[in-house]
Amino acid sequence: MTATASGSVQPLSRSEFAALQGLIQREAGIFLSEVKEALLVGRLSRRLRELGLTSFAAYHRLVQEDETERVRMLDAICTNETHFFREPRQFEFLERQVLPMWQAEVERGERTRTVRVWSAACSTGEEPYSVAMLLLDRLPGWNVEILATDLSTRVLEKARAALFPLERSAEIPPEYLKRFMLRGVGPQEGRMKAGPELRAVVRFQRLNLNDESYAAPQALDLVFCRNVLIYFRPETKARVVERLVRHLSPRGHLLLGHAESASGLTVRVRSVGPNVYSREDRTS
Repeated sequence: MTATASGSVQPLSRSEFAALQGLIQREAGIFLSEVKEALLVGRLSRRLRELGLTSFAAYHRLVQEDETERVRMLDAICTNETHFFREPRQFEFLERQVLPMWQAEVERGERTRTVRVWSAACSTGEEPYSVAMLLLDRLPGWNVEILATDLSTRVLEKARAALFPLERSAEIPPEYLKRFMLRGVGPQEGRMKAGPELRAVVRFQRLNLNDESYAAPQALDLVFCRNVLIYFRPETKARVVERLVRHLSPRGHLLLGHAESASGLTVRVRSVGPNVYSREDRTS
């Protein structure tokens, strides 16, 4: 291994990389292959210098003992790339297939006008706010509840603030932009903020998908877990997806990223749309 940390931090050794690699996988399920060594060095070196540590071995000892520092470490190594209305084919599927189905179920007395959603890797909030825009616009008068979770406390702070660069407005359909987003003025010029109608229906919470159990609602209509499974090894991915599926209602849907699938599971799901899955035990 050749990657080194700048400043006074000693180069990362093979054994130090292996120790941090194992700790991160145990804590968060994230697998860092050896090609990610430079990424790990780059993202942790500054923190070592802030702490006055000169080796990654010393930092490994610290994070084993200090839960707060483990959270900071996971914040540092998480990759958080997202945007509004990502995976547009899935939003089209929801609008054209799922929402009309729900409305028909209400007319038949088979469900209430409440929608429960979980954005299970919400990053800085673009995903749950996008889902909220769609549901509030297409299901007027319905009760919309969205839980948005992420491993990173850093991105959750940004998501709660609900402030985004104004250039991101190009990702939002014009009618939604006008109704749901506020344009910043004065000190906030060049930024936009999710309006109160959106913020009222989205609740943010830190949650580790690698935990064996977690505080997430049951009987959810939609669970989004997009572009996070790619960081897990196959056995971890299978366990995570199986737990997610168990949080779905019998008629609920699981939405994964375009490069992900629900293969290799012990729970039975079936593909119903573009990387959209439903439980095999759903009622017809």
